[in-house]
Amino acid sequence: MTQNSLCDYREIDDDNVMPQFERYIGIDYSGAKTPTESLRGLRVYAADWVMPPSEVPPPPSPRKYWTRRGLAEWLVAQLAGGKPTLAGIDHGFSFPLAYFEKHRLARVWPKFLDDFQKHWPTDGDTNVSTVRRGKGAKRQGDPEWLRLTERWTAGAKSVFQFGVPGQVAPSTHAGLPWLRFIRQRCGDRVHFWPFDGLEIPSGHSVLAEVYPSLWTRRFAAEDRNGDQHAAFSVAAWLRRADADGSLPGYFHPALEPKERKQAEIEGWILGVL
Repeated sequence: MTQNSLCDYREIDDDNVMPQFERYIGIDYSGAKTPTESLRGLRVYAADWVMPPSEVPPPPSPRKYWTRRGLAEWLVAQLAGGKPTLAGIDHGFSFPLAYFEKHRLARVWPKFLDDFQKHWPTDGDTNVSTVRRGKGAKRQGDPEWLRLTERWTAGAKSVFQFGVPGQVAPSTHAGLPWLRFIRQRCGDRVHFWPFDGLEIPSGHSVLAEVYPSLWTRRFAAEDRNGDQHAAFSVAAWLRRADADGSLPGYFHPALEPKERKQAEIEGWILGVL
């Protein structure tokens, strides 16, 4: 085995480690353009017990790259299928508590998604910049606000910081309505971690927020560009953590009871302990 190779099924079996999932999906997201436009920065890699991550192309169409709508529809099929799947997406899944307080929102994540989509309908025929200047202007946050998980993560940006290197604000504001879309169609077949609880029900697929920069240096980039390598690294790390038995620990970060309640509202970056 090379330094960057991953455990295959035989190694998992020999070590008496039974993985929790059968498939692993890493997604490098993009908040550019509209939901139906082809996005070069939107990349998807998938792996299973036997095969290391490989890039998943979009369904055949005149578009060369994935669209956000096409990806959401594909994820519904993957996550609601028979194989327990763990998928990581690199945008914020919620907002800091200060946002809930400012806009007097119930601290319930599904209601937050409904409210956000009402004011930021970025799943429609529009883009983040247009909504930000228009309807979304009354539902914004302070770029200085950070979620607890971001305060614990070196280099993480606020979900409200637009126009800065390494920004996640556009992808977060573009992606949140699609989380709502997936949840509405998959129901309780998909566990949205940690909003549905830190404990993962047996046999369920999981959708979690990730931060590829935690892992991109652990794997050789080879001939992949930055977006491809980010998605590859997510899928590779998820697969490896499940294979070596360390994944359950990452699903239970060292949080005090008050912090845990906060994480169930603000969300948490998988891999941050």
